Parts: sequence; structure tokens; C-alpha cells
Amino acid sequence: MATAAILPLVFGLALLVVGAELLVRGATRLAMALGMSRLVIGLVVVALGTSAPEIAVSTGAALQGKAALALGNVVGSNVFNVLFILGATAVIAPLAVRHRLVRIDIPLMVVAGMVLAAMALDGGLSRLDGVLLLVLAVAYMLMNLRLGRKESLEEAPATDKTTRGARILVVAAALVLVGLVGLVIGARLSVTAASDIARAFGASDLVIGLTIVAAGTSLPEVVTSVLAAVRGERDIAIGNVVGSNILNITVVLGLASVVSAGALDVVRGALTVDIPVMIAVSLALLPIAFTGQTITRWEGALFLAYYVGYVVYLFLTASVHPRVDELAFALLWFVMPLTVIVLVAAVWQEVRRRRRRPAP
Repeated sequence: MATAAILPLVFGLALLVVGAELLVRGATRLAMALGMSRLVIGLVVVALGTSAPEIAVSTGAALQGKAALALGNVVGSNVFNVLFILGATAVIAPLAVRHRLVRIDIPLMVVAGMVLAAMALDGGLSRLDGVLLLVLAVAYMLMNLRLGRKESLEEAPATDKTTRGARILVVAAALVLVGLVGLVIGARLSVTAASDIARAFGASDLVIGLTIVAAGTSLPEVVTSVLAAVRGERDIAIGNVVGSNILNITVVLGLASVVSAGALDVVRGALTVDIPVMIAVSLALLPIAFTGQTITRWEGALFLAYYVGYVVYLFLTASVHPRVDELAFALLWFVMPLTVIVLVAAVWQEVRRRRRRPAP
């Protein structure tokens, strides 16, 4: 079974690459044609489009009664998006972070994670919880559209009026549509094949959701963010990740909770380990983005190392490995405190540097 899944996996990955390239091109043209900032296109249009695989997988899993897979897909995708995607993208090209992301969007990402944790305390996400999450998603997108109009006016880009023409708009919309179709089909093929491979080795639904499925449904974000960074569209690169994480919690889990026959069960392991990890990862992004308004190469490498440690921990736990307690001890009492010390020191240096800066 594992061997038969290799070809669909390769074909699905190819569709993801092509779809992401078309999506980045179309989104960039839409930003110009509609008069919106590229940051908002990344936070809303591209983020919602690249979250389509998560929507398909989690709602499908909820309809089939596989709550662990539905939740694990979202939580695992959010951890993957920050640690792996932003890490890899920053290693390729350091990411300049706008003040608006530090001031508004990253804190909202943290708040969304905390709201999810609070809703899950009773052991499940009810249909009412799902409706509330969807309301938050609509409010977030409306806020972005309003702020995007304001930012685009402040930026006052020197563009020719022909960029607002109907032809440009139609071509841009077509590129986005074709790109999204490629992303959805590619993600479906990739996830199905990867799940078959994982099940051949006896992995559980939760572990599959947190790792294989999460990485598979996040491949559109991987390719989109990396290509956007390479093409110089770094607002789209980081805005895509932050926006996707917020929409994964609000839209994806919102829809999954609404369509589920009953409450979407939250297993104890997800509530005590994986959701807190997701929140901690979001919190870690805040001081890193604050210091110098840049995610540097070494910070990206640190994120990648953390993701490797997290995945190793998941698989050791799933296999009941005798050394899993040693790894957990090292992560909890050595790696995490050291990281906190480094981040606090970096923030303190940045605050002192800004205080010493002469007033204009």
C-alpha cells in the first residue's frame, strides 16, 4: 500500500507547486487592481485560499466522526506554519515584519489559540462554539479589508489606471481560481497518499493529523510563502502564515464543529500538550518579530530545530519509546527556558536601543 501511494504523492506535490505559483501571481495582481495592500491580500485572500485543504480535510474528518484527525490537522498545521514555514522562509531570505503584524495580527493569532483552548476545556467543541468561531472569522476578514483600504491609501502606490481595468482583474481572478483548484486537488492527493503511507506503519489518527496530514495540508502555505519571499513579496509570505493560522482556528474548526454530528471531541493529549504548544509557538513569534522588526536567518533556523524536536517527541510518544520522558525533560527544563532567556534578552536590548535613539 505504501509503495502504491508514492506516485499520487509526487503528482499531488507537483500540483501544489504549480497552484501556489499561480496563486502568488494572481494575488499580487489583485492587490494592484483592487487597490489593496499586499499584506492584506496575504492575510485574507491567499491565507483563505491556502487554508482550503485544511477546510476540506477537517470538515470531511468531522463528517466521518474522526474528531482527532480534524483537530490534529488544524493544531499541527498551525505549529508547522510557524516553526517550519516561517523558519525555512527566513533561512532563505530574512523576513521584514510590518509593525501592523506585531501590533494586531500576531496578537490576534495568540488570542485565537487561547479562545480555542478555553472552548476545549469541557472536552469538546459544540456547534455553538463553531458558530462563534465563524463569527470571529468574519469579523477578522472585515477588519482586514477595512484596514487594507486605509493602508493602500496611505501607501499611495504609483500605478497606472490601466491596472484597475477589467482585463487585468479578470486575468488576476483567473490565476487565483486556477491556482486554488490546483492547490486543493494537489493537497487532497498528497494527504490521501501520505495517510496511506503512515497507516501502513500503524500510526494513530491524532499523530497522523498532527504530522503527516498537517504537513500535507500546509504544503500550499509552504510553497506560497517560499515563492513569495523569493519573488520579493515578503508581506504575502509572512501575512499568509499568520492569516492562515487565524483562519485555521476560526474557519476550519468552526466549520468542522458545525457539520459534526455531535460535539467535536478534544482528546486529553491535544488539550494538555498540542494546543498549549500551538499557543506557545505563536507567543514565541511575537518577541522575535518585535526585535528589529525582522525574522533573521538564525531565528528561522531555531524555529526549524524546534519543529524537528516536536515531531520527534510526537513519534516517540506514539511508539511508547523508553526515552520519551528524557526528551520531554530536556525540552521542558532546558530548551524552553534557554529560549525564553534568549528572547527576553533580545527584547530588552531592542527596548534599550529604541530608548537611546534620538528623538526626531
